[in-house]
Amino acid sequence: MKIANEKVVGGLSCSEVLDRLSDYLDGDLPGAERAKVEEHLRGCEGCTRFGGEFRATVTALRARLVGVAAPPQVRERLREALRREGGPR
Repeated sequence: MKIANEKVVGGLSCSEVLDRLSDYLDGDLPGAERAKVEEHLRGCEGCTRFGGEFRATVTALRARLVGVAAPPQVRERLREALRREGGPR
């Protein structure tokens, strides 16, 4: 995904940060990668704003879905579909 007025901060472009945002919020990035994302977020207002909105959305969805369990096959198919789509748009 290409973003208008894309910045490179902390060695990552806005597109690269958005590609990693879900893993970042889930705590699934290795330390060095997490540090790069955090440095980018400190220096990029647009990604910081989007990241905050995305975090709020994920948090709200998780709160509403507590106790709702999809079968493992459904969860894996959803993860794969999201990966193919390239994450948040």
